[in-house]
Amino acid sequence: MSGAITGEQFALSAGPYQAVVTEAGAALRELTYEGRPVVLPHGADEPAPAAYGQLLIPWPNRVDRGRYKFAGEAHQLDVSEPERDCALHGLVRWAPWRAAEHEPGRVRLAYRLLGAAGYPFRLDLEAEYALDAADGLAVRVTARNTGPVTAPYGHGAHPYLTVGEPIDECAVTLRADRYLPVDDRKLPSGPSEDVTGTFYDLRTGPLLDGRRIDNAYTELNRDGEGRAWVVLSGGGRTARLWADEAHPWIEVYTGDDAPDPRHGLGVEPMTCPPNAFATGEGVRSLRPGDEFTGAWGIQAA
Repeated sequence: MSGAITGEQFALSAGPYQAVVTEAGAALRELTYEGRPVVLPHGADEPAPAAYGQLLIPWPNRVDRGRYKFAGEAHQLDVSEPERDCALHGLVRWAPWRAAEHEPGRVRLAYRLLGAAGYPFRLDLEAEYALDAADGLAVRVTARNTGPVTAPYGHGAHPYLTVGEPIDECAVTLRADRYLPVDDRKLPSGPSEDVTGTFYDLRTGPLLDGRRIDNAYTELNRDGEGRAWVVLSGGGRTARLWADEAHPWIEVYTGDDAPDPRHGLGVEPMTCPPNAFATGEGVRSLRPGDEFTGAWGIQAA
C-alpha cells in the first residue's frame, strides 16, 4: 500500500468552509471559503513549503545557533536552518500526529514529544481544528508536561493568508504598537520599537506594495473578547486571522523568500518572540503536570 507523503488527510467541512489537516505535523494544508483559498495550500505529496500551515512547537521562529540555557543547564538543539545557523520552528512540524477524534467539522490530533538531545523533556500535545459555518476556523493547541522535570515551552503557527491577489495589491491591518527589529540572520537586533513613523506601522491598513516585512509585532490592540486581529484585503475579498491572549506576539512575513513570493502573507501567532529560548523572554516554564493552551483562528469574507 502507498499513501500521501504528508500522511492521512483529515477533511473538514461546515457551510461555505472546507479544510484539510495533515497527519504530518497536524498542519493546515488547505482552507477554502466558497471554494476559494483563504490560506496558501500545498499538495498532499509535497512537503509543506516555507512552513505553510505548520505548527511550531515547542518554540516558534529561531533559536540562535540552537543554544540555550534552562534551569541552569546548557542545551544544544540541532541547527535546522544552517544558512542562518539557527534552530528553526520547533520539533514537531514533520512528525506523525494521530487522530484522537474526527468528525465532519472537527479533528483533534495528538502527539507525544519525547525527550531528545537538545530538548530532554516530555510533552503530550493536542491540536484541535474546528470549522463553523459562520465563524470559520478555530484552532486550539494544548501542551501538557508529562515528564519528571520542568520544561521550557512556546508555540506558534505558520499559515499564509491569501485573497487570490498578489499581496502588493492588498492592504493589511494589524493594530500593534511595537515591532521587533531583526538583523541579517532574522534574529532580534534589539528591544521592540514603536511602529509610529515607520513602514512597519500597519495600524491604518496600508497597502503592502513595496513593504518587505519579516518581523514580530507586540503590544497588540485587542477586541472585547481579548482577540488581536490581522486583516488582509484585496480584490473584493478579505481574510482575517485572530489570536487570543496566550499569543502576545504576531509575526508578519511578506513571503519574499517563499516558493511563490508575495502571493500570500505569513501571519504567525506566537506565545513568545523570536530567539526566546536563548533570551528567556516569554518562555513558559511547565512544571510536571502543568498544561498550557492557546487558540487562534481564520475567517473569510
